Amino acid sequence: MPLYFGHSAKDMKGSDTPLVQVEDRDALGELIRGMHAGTYPRGAVVEAPPQFDVWSAFADVHVFVQAAGGLVIDEKGRLLAIRRLGKWDLPKGKVEKGEAIDEGAVREVQEECGLKEVELVELVTSTWHTYERKGKAYLKRTDWFLMRSSSKERLVAQSEEDIEEVRWLDASGVQMMERDTYPSLLPVLHAWRARTA
Repeated sequence: MPLYFGHSAKDMKGSDTPLVQVEDRDALGELIRGMHAGTYPRGAVVEAPPQFDVWSAFADVHVFVQAAGGLVIDEKGRLLAIRRLGKWDLPKGKVEKGEAIDEGAVREVQEECGLKEVELVELVTSTWHTYERKGKAYLKRTDWFLMRSSSKERLVAQSEEDIEEVRWLDASGVQMMERDTYPSLLPVLHAWRARTA
């Protein structure tokens, strides 16, 4: 269930996603509890007065995690995808302490897919999502980079990361992936299409 802040919220005004006024930290806490309780099944557009920095307040109640991933294409323009825990996904992972974000993205692609030669092209987009683990709330930012590699290299799924399969997907394969992936990946795939069209 997405929450839309700032520019994203402006883009969503007029949609069927409910607009929620958040004037202070108490109202923000109430919204977060409502999200967890399923009160907003389509998510919510967050609107706050100028004197309340709602995004900073939201970030303050989470532990920040920086991650990075790859939108890797081969010489035929196919997209590299992984299957993890029964869902199609893209290779990504946590950036290590002291590691540059783009270097972390390349490393994660290499580790999760078994590739050796990966060329970094450019940053495509960034996504945010939250999760809970051991009673703590986390806010993860994932920076997604366009990359190139060769289909001549042998793909090896990193089984210790629960990756079941690694595969190059053509246009119809990407459509199949979109029907069986996480909602947070759909805007990433849309941004990739816009860059490679």
